[in-house]
Amino acid sequence: MTDEPHRYRSPDEDSARWRGFPFRDGDIVVSTRSKSGTTWMQMICALLVLRTPELPVPLAELSPWLDWLVEPRDDVFRRLAAQRHRRIVKTHTPLDGVPLDARARYVVVARHPLDMAVSLYYQAADNLDQRRLRELTGSAAFADRPKPRPTVDEWLARWVDDDPDPRAELDSLPGVLWHLGDAWGRRHEPNVLLVHYDDLSTDLAGQMGRLAAWLELDPPAPELVEAATFDRMRERADRLAPDPAGILLDRRAFFRRGRSGQGREVLAAPALARYRARVADLAPADLLAWLHRAP
Repeated sequence: MTDEPHRYRSPDEDSARWRGFPFRDGDIVVSTRSKSGTTWMQMICALLVLRTPELPVPLAELSPWLDWLVEPRDDVFRRLAAQRHRRIVKTHTPLDGVPLDARARYVVVARHPLDMAVSLYYQAADNLDQRRLRELTGSAAFADRPKPRPTVDEWLARWVDDDPDPRAELDSLPGVLWHLGDAWGRRHEPNVLLVHYDDLSTDLAGQMGRLAAWLELDPPAPELVEAATFDRMRERADRLAPDPAGILLDRRAFFRRGRSGQGREVLAAPALARYRARVADLAPADLLAWLHRAP
């Protein structure tokens, strides 16, 4: 590590919790934006490391979200210290906000921003217990949603047009491309791997094999690939949904659809044109070509 990581904070996250984290050889850090395949990648890594679909504990306990203010930092550190297998740590922090340790591997999952945003709309509006979040974090930011709320197409069009500081609002369009742009600039580093959500959707076995080779693990058996499919994970939502503190109203609904293209189906042509113009100003052309390619 050379430069001090940037500190990212939100009402329920603080990347400063990474300070002093005792890395071990082989640690795996999964760094994604919200609703971009975080839980999917955690499960894939757990299957490759443990070699069984039957995880010893719920996935959120096995692979904790280190930045999350809901769980005491010392408790998370102790739980990870007690693990004897290769550890898998979740973060929604860009890599410039996480200590980059040569002993660890960093996996960044990218999803089409419009698809990520549609999933975020339904998750935040329909499936988060705002009162529970307010109780756990003490933050007034988690207020009950006003009724009526905007339709998904209205909300998504506003999301495309909004222009906040990307480092302050990481789930905004500028924030998503900040996170991915930082990872894209590190893609040639030996311990950083970018994975496209659409590739997981269309070639799960191939992508799991690619990841296993990069992690220097055995390739996955067919039953491990089956356990990582979207339908199988939704069937086991009680064990796999990221809900250790009871903030989800419906754990199965966390695995809502998981398909690509829904964002482009929602927006009318003028809003899609604005999206294309905006992203051209926010990210390099080679990243956008990789990110937007047809699945």
